[in-house]
Amino acid sequence: MLQPYRDLFNARFTSAGYEDLLARLSRRARTNIEFRVAETPCFFPKSLIDELAQTGAALTHQLLDNPAYMQASEQCVPAQYRMPNQNPHPNFMTVDFGLVRNPDGSLSPKLVELQAFPSIFGYQDMLAPQYIETYNLDPTLTWHLGGLNEQTYWQLLAKVILNDHAPENVILLEIDPAHQKTLPDFNIYEDKLGIATVDITSLIKHGNRLFYLRDGREIPIHRIYNRAIVDELERRNIQLPFDYRDELAVEWAGHPNWYFRISKFSLPYLDHPSVPKAVFLDDWYANRNLSGLPEDREKLLLKPLYSFAGKGIHFAPTDDDLNAIPVADRHLYLLQQRVSFEPVIDTPHGPTQAEIRIMYLWPDGEALQPAIALVRLGRGLMMGVDHNRNQLWVGSSAALCPLE
Repeated sequence: MLQPYRDLFNARFTSAGYEDLLARLSRRARTNIEFRVAETPCFFPKSLIDELAQTGAALTHQLLDNPAYMQASEQCVPAQYRMPNQNPHPNFMTVDFGLVRNPDGSLSPKLVELQAFPSIFGYQDMLAPQYIETYNLDPTLTWHLGGLNEQTYWQLLAKVILNDHAPENVILLEIDPAHQKTLPDFNIYEDKLGIATVDITSLIKHGNRLFYLRDGREIPIHRIYNRAIVDELERRNIQLPFDYRDELAVEWAGHPNWYFRISKFSLPYLDHPSVPKAVFLDDWYANRNLSGLPEDREKLLLKPLYSFAGKGIHFAPTDDDLNAIPVADRHLYLLQQRVSFEPVIDTPHGPTQAEIRIMYLWPDGEALQPAIALVRLGRGLMMGVDHNRNQLWVGSSAALCPLE
């Protein structure tokens, strides 16, 4: 994308260097990386990444500053998972963009989706410098956003996750964490912040307080860095030792309600040049002529509102696909304009698309802060690493920018 960095990297690349990268990552993460790591980082102009960060922040505030949206999103939290004591704004935001080519040849961002849920903040801060060190790249390349550096990035991350609590009393909460592909990310927090990673089914509840076991002791939990996703709880039929509706004496870094409140559900409420047209499926059935969507089904996507990693997305949905969704569930799906993203990363296997995730941290009572970017490279219909597993020069990558 950015010259001369792109051509120089391609010319100097060796398979041995890539194997060294994977070995370094596994050592740093204390486990094998189970998802595909791209052979290459992505070199972007800082002005482009800054534009994406500003756009993502504008979209986030467009939602939170809209009383009608806030009221509607409150109702979208399922009753059985509606947790009390929600903080006024999410602590984490991720906004995913693809790039489209304009008639004049310039590139513009188009929103893929946004989610008020943590991404791999720990792992991503390890991946970017490993690209630089392993491949002996320009050491002045930066991977942090908003003026942060490695030290201030972790200070901000610690503020959000720990909130001045002792690390022993803060946990990362997940479903069967030892078998999650994001385990490398969890291990980085353990090493950097000293917090424990805890399986949600192993929590202990006494009254309105939660505890976890460490070395045979019950340790009180004051704050939870939440990584557990409700749809996985339901899919695996997991029985919990607490109820989401309980008045628990615990803080949440990433209050669970925000997972529902800022998600694909948000897309029809956004009005911005970067946002493709989207409508709820029940609204489309009620008056498809006013939906603003193209008639050509090849230009549409059908998405479930609450799924992760691209599960359940239909490209070019047919009438049978749409009619198969029960009437009572149609409000849980979106029809969205499909956008063709420009393959802007030149690789030995051909031009490759880059989906860029801007990751934000938002300490309680402070400002939304862009912190780091994640990139997913792919040449298939879907950008997730699971959908590109048998290809080369695709997968999880990092955004590196020269200082301007």
